Amino acid sequence: MERILVVDDDPQIREIIRTPIEQAGMIALEAGTGRQAIERLNSDRIDVIVLDLMMDEGDGLEVLRYLRSHQLDTLAIVVSARRQEQDKITTLGLGADDYMTKPFSPMELMARIQAVLRRRYPASERSSPVIRLNALVLDADNLILHLANEKVSLTLIECGLMQLFMRNPDRVMTKLEIYQQVWQHERYDDNNLSVYMSRLRKMLERSQSSWEIQTVRGVGYRLTGVGL
Repeated sequence: MERILVVDDDPQIREIIRTPIEQAGMIALEAGTGRQAIERLNSDRIDVIVLDLMMDEGDGLEVLRYLRSHQLDTLAIVVSARRQEQDKITTLGLGADDYMTKPFSPMELMARIQAVLRRRYPASERSSPVIRLNALVLDADNLILHLANEKVSLTLIECGLMQLFMRNPDRVMTKLEIYQQVWQHERYDDNNLSVYMSRLRKMLERSQSSWEIQTVRGVGYRLTGVGL
């Protein structure tokens, strides 16, 4: 049974999140501070952490740093009142798997929890876990992108996006189509998507790869490169 840790300093918000988790047959654990969250991560097996950013005694960013520095495979969904693009960029850069802003729909959050769990378990059911496009190689089982001269670790969302683009090279993918395929729900967050596209672009540019993600104004994005 999946174990979900809900971390927020507001007990009412923890209850709002806990209820649909328990109704879905999962175990909901709680923490009111970042420090308590880290203690839980040390003492319990946690599949997904739903994490607020602004808390006393260790904020959400500190918890994310702890997760990644200790190489824990716990999935992380941030739910925060912070709406600035830089907050999303920082959070995703620390390895968060998804980001929602408050106020939020508990049912949409539950859908996102279920979506990240479907992407993670079981890895053996994913088709073609290794995808190759010339020097661009994606190892989906291990969440690693091999570029021309670099090996990059990806989050689940980043890996899902690269899988979609690499299976559809030089094809324009609409924003809605991307959200349906990767986030597995119908509503898309344009700002959230642009943050991920920016991160993937920087990965490709940093490695001096011949591949790039282009914006098709008013429609979506496509992966293109030499040899297509």
